[in-house]
Amino acid sequence: MPEDIRPEEKVTKRELSYIGKVWQTVAIVALLVVVILIARVAFNVLLMVLAGVLISVYFHGLGDIIERRTKFSRRVSMILSVSISFAIIAALLWFMGTKIQGQIAVLSDTLPNTINTAKIKLSESPIGSRLLQYFSGDKSEKLYATAGHFFSTSFGVLGNIYIILFLGIFFTASPSLYKDGIIKLMPDSKKQLAKCVIDRISQALKGWLKGMMLSMVLITILITTGLTIMGIPVALVLALITGILKLIPNFGSLAAMIPGVLLALTVSVNTAIATAILYMVSQTVVSNIVTPLIQKKMINTPPALTIISQVIMGTLCGALGVILAVPLLAILIILVDELYVKKINDLC
Repeated sequence: MPEDIRPEEKVTKRELSYIGKVWQTVAIVALLVVVILIARVAFNVLLMVLAGVLISVYFHGLGDIIERRTKFSRRVSMILSVSISFAIIAALLWFMGTKIQGQIAVLSDTLPNTINTAKIKLSESPIGSRLLQYFSGDKSEKLYATAGHFFSTSFGVLGNIYIILFLGIFFTASPSLYKDGIIKLMPDSKKQLAKCVIDRISQALKGWLKGMMLSMVLITILITTGLTIMGIPVALVLALITGILKLIPNFGSLAAMIPGVLLALTVSVNTAIATAILYMVSQTVVSNIVTPLIQKKMINTPPALTIISQVIMGTLCGALGVILAVPLLAILIILVDELYVKKINDLC
């Protein structure tokens, strides 16, 4: 028979057991915190990988067009795709660089005075005075801090661009290497499903990219033409800002309109109203008529989900997260549809 355990030993074992559980809990919590911090950093890296994939999708899409039209080999078409893209960028910078630089200088000199003028006009009305008081002092510091966090990146803007560009070139050079690698990680019974999911994601990203690029070009042309006709200074720079911010659905249009309307106030109030109407009409035409016609292969993302994903991604990852929120949401919808919804429908 086992020896009787004294009460003192029972208390000691209980205390040791309790202390052990406390330390286990502390270790689990610490491990979760470390995993969350690593996941946050890794998520930024995954976003850069997604941006590199989009660059690769662009090069391959242009390569497909060249291959169909010229009957060149795939290798030659891809070389021409990359070369033509960089040549177009270099030509635009060469021919428009001086004009853009001059307009940026004018904008940097004009905009501060315009903002001060707008503040003076706002202070003349009760509602404007309340707005100025709300965004002054601690509120303005918090706003600047939020904006700084929004535009901050893991490796700096230039570092991120460098990494994304090279990832895009590597993915372009040998896409099958990475695609086959992902498929090989799957069990034999799931390889066909993995290939189907990858193909659907590729088509969705092509549709989004095609629509976004054409929308950016069209909105830039419309805003440049409209602002030039109305006599707004630095029309080209304002239009380029609008085209770039088109990458951010919903919020980008509003942000692009602010400097244009402020500069239009230097001409007249009626010109400012006409400028606001120009921005809204251009954005409406491009977003609701042109883009849906192009993005037929893109997953139809609900507007509410788009805004929610932008807010979440902006909070977690800043500007890059907001830009890539829509393609990331499309990928998530495809994964849920292929891995969950279709299985549920098969069971019913």
